[in-house]
Amino acid sequence: MTATAATAKTRTLTTAKAMVEGIAQEMRRDPAVFVLGEDIGTYGGVFSSTTGLLDEFGADRVLDTPISESAFIGLATGAATEGMRPIAELMFADFFGVCMDQIYNHMAKIHFESAGNVKVPMVITTAVGGGYSDGTQHSQCLWGTFAHLPGMKVVVPSNPADAKGLMISAIRDDNPVIYMFHKGIMGLPWMAKNRRSVAPVESEPYEIPIGKAAIPRAGSDVTIVTLSLSVHHALDVADDLAAEGIDCEVVDLRSVVPLDLDTILESLGHTGHLVVVDEDYLSFGLSGEIVSRVVEKDPALLRKPPLRVAVPDVPLPYARPLEHEVLPGPARIRQAVLEVLGR
Repeated sequence: MTATAATAKTRTLTTAKAMVEGIAQEMRRDPAVFVLGEDIGTYGGVFSSTTGLLDEFGADRVLDTPISESAFIGLATGAATEGMRPIAELMFADFFGVCMDQIYNHMAKIHFESAGNVKVPMVITTAVGGGYSDGTQHSQCLWGTFAHLPGMKVVVPSNPADAKGLMISAIRDDNPVIYMFHKGIMGLPWMAKNRRSVAPVESEPYEIPIGKAAIPRAGSDVTIVTLSLSVHHALDVADDLAAEGIDCEVVDLRSVVPLDLDTILESLGHTGHLVVVDEDYLSFGLSGEIVSRVVEKDPALLRKPPLRVAVPDVPLPYARPLEHEVLPGPARIRQAVLEVLGR
């Protein structure tokens, strides 16, 4: 192994720094790439998602915008149709309501409405997730909402290496991509973080295919399908249950649209038991979609009825104990695994 290869394998970054590195490398490679949004310049992003970009690329390519999401998402959409590759940061996914017309009636539909003649190569990055007493208007995931609306790809990294690779893939994609990052995976010193939010990341640019799930832990007894911060909860539960002789396989979706059903089915082929963990709402969402697709494709794969662990259909509370009561944490995941296995 060369010294360069060894450095690439041992160098570690937080998820936030990995995201920034992916953006910076694409901005160096392609002058059409630029970033815009609220507090993304001097401040470097509320969750450090753009730290340092202003210093390197200047205010012409890193644009701090007024508090008008509809205006700057519309600006980004127009720029994308004219050949630029904008990255627009929507500070919280919860704010989609004030700019949904720009997102869904324009960004997501222009390619279809133009009979495929106009491309919209842009990325919307946005923070998701609860657990930090941010209140009901700053704590939702909502990837199921975006996934329900055709015309956009939706990616959700869970770790630093995927954060960089999916960012580069999203920027290079000719379709609009919603890139959703959970606050709890960013590795920020002022927030509670999991131990996997700092991990090895290759220094050279690389892509991770959009629409291909990963299996961070192989197992033979039960398949836990999940994404984002819940991947880490599932891995922790799997480690604990291993001591009790229960072997969990964890599937990290990484992408909601397109959804990698093949990997889920392959996993169920050798486990026969399914638990879906989703920090989005229970009803009409991703967890139900996954179960439906499995049943439609091959219900014989399931030895027992599948179980879902998600946020019940209530606004996320501000009070920390109530918030953690409704979130799909390790205790609820463990209970579901034991129940689906009849333990």
